Amino acid sequence: MRVGVLTGGGDCPGLNAVIRAVTKSLIHRCGAEVVGFVDGFRGLIENDTQPLGWADASGLLTLGGTILGTSNKANPFQYWREDGADVSDRAAGVYREHGLDALVVIGGDGTMSIAHRLQQKGLRMVGVPKTIDNDLVGTDRTFGFDTAAMIATEAMDRLHTTAQSHHRVMICETMGRYAGWIALYAGVGAGADVVLLPEFPYHLDEVLRVCKAREAGGQRFTIISIAEGAHPEGGEMAVAKTIPGSPDPVRLGGACQVLGAALEAQLESEVRTTILGHVQRGGSPTPFDRVLSTRFGTYAAQLVADGANGVMVARRDGKMTAVPFAEVADKTKLVQADDPLVRAALDVGTSFGTPALTPDLDTMG
Repeated sequence: MRVGVLTGGGDCPGLNAVIRAVTKSLIHRCGAEVVGFVDGFRGLIENDTQPLGWADASGLLTLGGTILGTSNKANPFQYWREDGADVSDRAAGVYREHGLDALVVIGGDGTMSIAHRLQQKGLRMVGVPKTIDNDLVGTDRTFGFDTAAMIATEAMDRLHTTAQSHHRVMICETMGRYAGWIALYAGVGAGADVVLLPEFPYHLDEVLRVCKAREAGGQRFTIISIAEGAHPEGGEMAVAKTIPGSPDPVRLGGACQVLGAALEAQLESEVRTTILGHVQRGGSPTPFDRVLSTRFGTYAAQLVADGANGVMVARRDGKMTAVPFAEVADKTKLVQADDPLVRAALDVGTSFGTPALTPDLDTMG
């Protein structure tokens, strides 16, 4: 058996742990030969590979990033290096040239969408769900999310002491694109007073009311967790820049600054903003992500050994399973108003900045 592996999209803690698990499990189970494609689908398009033996996969469990490299531009159906040309037939030819029995693709929604289309061209594909955003449908968790949420929570913990000492409103902006999972988990984990998510456009008056109530109540500081995609009711998301040639050219950023400027004009407290940015996706994965990556990787190897095709590994109710690419491709898992963590946050007085999801301010503290 000969199996390819690639990592697509943005980097993420746990990628190397999955590479390790897939490679060692395939060698152990099947005596397979494993080949890595460099820089995601670019390696498949341009036939850029490196071998993945047992020794190559050793020492990777705690290592952040990906030894294979990655790219969030290398879409074989719209290749940026060739003016958006469809080079998927070339990618399929490289797959067949290597005599692959399967290709394990590790990535997020964009990677799974590409894998789904390649599978329709006759390539045997198995996916592993990666993203710090936790926005892939079909799985309760993606690896990388726990690490990102931990980093964001620790950052807000540190902002908390400065906010309390200087009586400030501290706004911390997390990643997440169009889904608010990191801001939600980190906000609840850090005890933020306000959590603002893309799924629930915020009302400035509601945020002001929380801040002023805390000023009047003697707390004299407020912690706000805001997702990069959060925006006011009737307003637009804050766009930091656009990347020509990228399948998703919009790069969000600056939502905290938009909110901060609006608040500062109407509050006695000083307002400070912090954009966490890429620190959330770097460094060593948490123990939870190391374990999840290992379970995902070994289960993906099992699926390959069993002849599966066109499916993504998933974690549902604590158990490993597989879901068809068709259920995952071109879909985004968003935070819902009835999510248990949203309800729990409301019960302890957290505001989501909207009348539809606002706790009784008398309970805040």
